[in-house]
Amino acid sequence: MTEEPRSAVDDVIGALADPMRRRLLDLLAAQGEVTATTLAAGLPVSRQAVVKHLAVLDAAGLVTSHRVGREVRYAVRPAALDATARWMAALASDWDRRLARIKRIAEAGERDSS
Repeated sequence: MTEEPRSAVDDVIGALADPMRRRLLDLLAAQGEVTATTLAAGLPVSRQAVVKHLAVLDAAGLVTSHRVGREVRYAVRPAALDATARWMAALASDWDRRLARIKRIAEAGERDSS
């Protein structure tokens, strides 16, 4: 993986490390395009805290925002999640290959010792 995509994955993983940001992302996915005020209404944190979390999610490429009159509406941007999921799948595939190789070596060793 090149340095630029790795940095994007790092940003996504860092943003998702916080449970409140994961919850906000879940709410945005379920509700569609909404304001920070709407999101904060159902959470145990202030609107200002929600806005700060949304800024982190935005910087990681996980949400997008646009102004509608006096309101700022937020929505999920799936591309960064997709790229991170692809990286994780590739990593899992590499480990699966390594573990399969270890298994083959161990099984061959068992046959040789019997």
